[in-house]
Amino acid sequence: MVFHRNTLLELLDGVHTFEEEVYPQKKDLFQSLAYDQTPPTLFITCADSRISPSLITQTEPGELFLIRNVGNIVPAYGNMVGAVASAIEYAVGALRVKNIIVCGHSNCGAMSALINLATDPEKLAEIPTVRRWLHNAEAAAATIADLRAEDVGPKDVRDLAEANVRLQLTHLKTHPIVAKALSRNELNVQGWYYDIQNGRMYILSDENKTEYSVKEAIDLLKKGSPATNG
Repeated sequence: MVFHRNTLLELLDGVHTFEEEVYPQKKDLFQSLAYDQTPPTLFITCADSRISPSLITQTEPGELFLIRNVGNIVPAYGNMVGAVASAIEYAVGALRVKNIIVCGHSNCGAMSALINLATDPEKLAEIPTVRRWLHNAEAAAATIADLRAEDVGPKDVRDLAEANVRLQLTHLKTHPIVAKALSRNELNVQGWYYDIQNGRMYILSDENKTEYSVKEAIDLLKKGSPATNG
């Protein structure tokens, strides 16, 4: 794959194009966002460079409040008081978001690392912070069959990625501000899995451990079914 923004100079050239061509086309939008934000959705996803939330959801600046980290992880409340917990608290408590999405994806390096963590922790010796961070996803690995890292295939990584999304949704609901909003029906929470190669998103149901296509999820929501809620 040939990239067009490999160097700092090329990145700055991209910014220049934004300033001179893109911004003027959407000047009213950016000026309306200059002093305030009211995003309806908190989108929690992996730091993986292949994931572009705004492109996937076809949203404009100001519509998504983003949390990105290795493995789209949400530590259970109290385990790690840091950026993720504070961003969730701010999104729900101050910005009053109406939706929270936790989105995993195919061929996730964090999931492969999680399998290594379970089978041969020394493989992660050179990235100790990542190793500690992935402890927040260990319970997901425990839900799938015992695997040796050398035997892992794409389906195994997908199963683990989906299990991890469901686990992080469980962690998310331990945050008091989220639990309170859910109890008042002020918040929708959903888990997604993004298939990069095929450009498809799947909505994960936590209730019956099934998944829905986007079209199926839309139809269910139109009918008022809660089946696709995380």
